[in-house]
Amino acid sequence: MPSSALRTVPHSADVVIIGGGVMGAGTAFHLAEAGVRNIVVLERGDLGCGSSGKPIGGVRAQFSDPLNIELGHRSLHAYRNFRARPGADIRLDTVGYLFLLTAEEQVAVFESAVGVQNGLGVPSRMIGPREAQQLCPWLSTDGLVAAAYSPTDGHARPGLVVRGYAKAAADAGVTFATHTEVTGIDTAGTRVARVHTSNGAIACGTVICAAGAWSRQIGDMVGVSLPVRPVRRQLAFSAPLVPPAPRIPFTIDFSSTAYFHNSDDGLLFGLADPDQPEGFDTTWTPEWLELYRAVVRRRAPALAGLETVGGWAGLYENTPDHNALIGRSGELDNFLYATGFSGHGFLQAPAVGEVMRDLYLERRPFADIGPFSADRFRTGAETRPEAHVV
Repeated sequence: MPSSALRTVPHSADVVIIGGGVMGAGTAFHLAEAGVRNIVVLERGDLGCGSSGKPIGGVRAQFSDPLNIELGHRSLHAYRNFRARPGADIRLDTVGYLFLLTAEEQVAVFESAVGVQNGLGVPSRMIGPREAQQLCPWLSTDGLVAAAYSPTDGHARPGLVVRGYAKAAADAGVTFATHTEVTGIDTAGTRVARVHTSNGAIACGTVICAAGAWSRQIGDMVGVSLPVRPVRRQLAFSAPLVPPAPRIPFTIDFSSTAYFHNSDDGLLFGLADPDQPEGFDTTWTPEWLELYRAVVRRRAPALAGLETVGGWAGLYENTPDHNALIGRSGELDNFLYATGFSGHGFLQAPAVGEVMRDLYLERRPFADIGPFSADRFRTGAETRPEAHVV
């Protein structure tokens, strides 16, 4: 991966991107591909070491909000073509997403969403418990009312995506300054003027905040409210299975948020702890695994007893309505942001990279991202909470 711990950063840049995860690297790639030069990406650790390094890798277009559907659908297309552009194998496995529903109220929400998805070109459909079990033999159908399934969803390897974007961007002249922490930002009037880092200051034409769970602090440096709060999410891996696990969809028990999918010779599984407090703690705890086993014992009993060989914890970057913050600051003309994806950043990154390119070039993006402006929480604008949240 192109990554250099610079003793000093360049004295100036046309674009400074704060955050070297999938959003920052993807944005850098799309800008460089469009001919933008003199781009610097700042990352306080190694590339992909934040939220991008530890997600579950799911890619999907199954959402309730039309804008999330569009971002996911367009990103799926980009991921399918990633080997050609930018040119990397990301181990994409198009196994589909399977949402398991245990209440009629859930069925009504998902049926409505499937209609919207279909209208936007997503081939999702509602199915019954028996077909769900055929797709995923681990399942118990007890209490299962229905399921929503889209065969074009799946999962990929986030680290490979970050490296693929970063290599192509570096080959096009982008500077990646790792182990470089942003310590302050100067403004002049209605514009950002300079970014201060642990390795020097950079005079800049535009700043793009793609700092994930740490974006609130970046916004605070310039007086822009980015209401992002970090919340720990944990996952685990089973030992290799003999005989091998069947190839299954990315399966989610919607009521409990328990999920699992194939990973190498075993399974990856996780669960969102509803009692998890906010904070930057990424310690993996065995107690969480017992919580997962207690939940999954009802929906896929055989999984509860599988031997595990480790796990990890990462951070969701949550906003109040679980929708992203994407846009240009109303207070600072040259401060742009792409953050707060609430667990959906990896799967939306290619499309968001396009959007950030177009915002910088003052072109109309492929979709109206106005509803995701950070100003919606300050002005009292209507929000559209995302229902398909895990």
